[in-house]
Amino acid sequence: MNFSVWAPEINSALMYSGAGSGPMVAAATAWDGLANELNAAATSFGSVTAGLVAQAWQGPAAAAMAEVATPYATWLGSAAGSAAAAAGQARAMTSVYEAAYAATIHPLLVSVNRSQLVSLVMSNLLGLNAPAIADMEAQYEQFWAQDVTAMAGYHAGASAVAAQLAPWRQLPAAAAQALGINFGVGNKGSLNLGSGNKGDSNLGAGNTGSNNLGSGNRGDGNLGNANTGATNVGSGNTGNSNAGSGNTGNSNAGSGNTGNLNVGSGNAGSNNFGSGNRGNSNVGSGNIGNQNFGNGNIGSGNIGCGNSGAGGTAGNNNIGLGNTGSNNVGFGLTGNNLIGIGNTYYDQATGQFSFGALNSGTNNIGLFNSGSNNIGFFNSGSGNIGIGNSGVGNFGFGNAGHTNTGLFNSGDINTGLANSSSINFGMFNSGAGSNAGSFNSGLGHNAGDFNSGGGQNAGSFNSGTGLNFGSFNSGAGFGGNTGFFNSGNVNTGFGNAGDTNTGGFNAGNVNTGFGAATNVNAVNSGYGNTGSSSSGFYNASNGGHTSGAFNNLNGGAGGGGGGGGGGGGGGVGKGTTAGIYNTSGKAGNVGIANTGMQNVGYLNYGFQNTGWGNSGGNQTGDGASVGINNSGFKDSGISNVGDFSSGGFKSTSGHAGFFF
Repeated sequence: MNFSVWAPEINSALMYSGAGSGPMVAAATAWDGLANELNAAATSFGSVTAGLVAQAWQGPAAAAMAEVATPYATWLGSAAGSAAAAAGQARAMTSVYEAAYAATIHPLLVSVNRSQLVSLVMSNLLGLNAPAIADMEAQYEQFWAQDVTAMAGYHAGASAVAAQLAPWRQLPAAAAQALGINFGVGNKGSLNLGSGNKGDSNLGAGNTGSNNLGSGNRGDGNLGNANTGATNVGSGNTGNSNAGSGNTGNSNAGSGNTGNLNVGSGNAGSNNFGSGNRGNSNVGSGNIGNQNFGNGNIGSGNIGCGNSGAGGTAGNNNIGLGNTGSNNVGFGLTGNNLIGIGNTYYDQATGQFSFGALNSGTNNIGLFNSGSNNIGFFNSGSGNIGIGNSGVGNFGFGNAGHTNTGLFNSGDINTGLANSSSINFGMFNSGAGSNAGSFNSGLGHNAGDFNSGGGQNAGSFNSGTGLNFGSFNSGAGFGGNTGFFNSGNVNTGFGNAGDTNTGGFNAGNVNTGFGAATNVNAVNSGYGNTGSSSSGFYNASNGGHTSGAFNNLNGGAGGGGGGGGGGGGGGVGKGTTAGIYNTSGKAGNVGIANTGMQNVGYLNYGFQNTGWGNSGGNQTGDGASVGINNSGFKDSGISNVGDFSSGGFKSTSGHAGFFF
């Protein structure tokens, strides 16, 4: 990160708005406790096995046991040392943080400096305040330098601590294989407490990977369900080390983010602190651009709300509300390098004063608007109804996109809150997909919440690139699961890590039943299915892949099926249907009683609709309508008849809001 380009408003806010050193202190304490427990276990294990071999148990079996037990005891001791080292690094990280915190300027001091500067500039009619203005700017530069030094030191210290962390020694293969103990059915691996897992030391069902605490994960070390990746705390993430749900990316703290290192929800980008941003390193919500401090800005480096350039383009480095242009300080200004309110301002470029009305745009109703045809306050876009909108045709507050109904949306044609992608009905959705729900991320079309990746899911907490009906599924490739906690593909049931199974807890392929770890040589599992590559009940599949019940699919291009006892996969996902009573062509549907192609949800008719009872969409491209009972083209919301509209009950096209 280049902290030198961030103003003290941003650096100070980032430091003072965090969780503090408490979580890291707690982590150090927890690592210490784990180290003590592992050390005690290693000592006890070594003592018991040595006593058995020396006294009560003799012969070849005892020798074989000792051969396996010795490296396992050594591994326990090594793990205890690694845990103790992690505790030490956590304490070191605490010291680095506290030093940086103490060196950072308090945000209140920065705010006071800027407020005094604006006051001095506004009253500097005869130039009498020039020395005081210079003092304020000099103090601000000192704040900037001190914050940059503190943050750079923090980053360097944290990097040094992280560099000293070493990967843990893996359990020796001979010991792991010899243990071969599972508490459950249908597992492939060792030390699983649960059923249908492929891997080792999972506490849950249907995981593909090891050391997961949860079900339906595809990866290692996850605490939660249906994650695709490693070391996530939460559910439905695609990526690694996320704390939250439905993220696509790495190291996010929040939900529904597409990107990395975001603190908040629904961001499309990285290093954002807030929600619904489209860009990087923003502090606030609903911004399009980078390094903004505030809400609903289009551009970069703005401090305030609703700032943009002319015609919805980027406006940069504004301080204030509702400005159109760049480098302005004030409210509702149109132009560049201005200080003031509306048409009353001081032009820093020419040194001239201007006196006029409080709106600087045209045909506005309200105060401090710098755009055109707005109704409300602090709008810099055009045709908006509300407060602090910098986009076009929005109904609400702090929207930087166009035709949104709601708050802090940086995408387009959304109905809801803090969406950074387009055509969503819900909250905190990010990426390039269209969703009816909340906290969804990635490229998919989802009817539900907390889904991530590029899939099309009717349900919640699904991850990966597949098409699933249900929740907590993480199938890779084309997915196609109907049920819960599946990490394989084309399963009807729950807790399956294999492919094309009907039932539960199967780690093998094409099984009908429960707890099977072997493969069956068949083209379908379940009952009453015709065609191939199906699981479930009474499905008719002419190519492609089908799970669920009573579906009719004419797939054609779906690829190979789960026959031969080993595959259970193949293809690229075209012609994949999951759910109940779907009728589709070669593209498939996900949900219940959808007719058409690539619909996700319930009772949809047409092409690429997402939600409930929609009938819009064309037959040549993404005609997605998202929401409930829409019959137009690319609508979001409820019962819209027109096209490209958000909100509800609209018969016109290209508008946001309700009933007009």
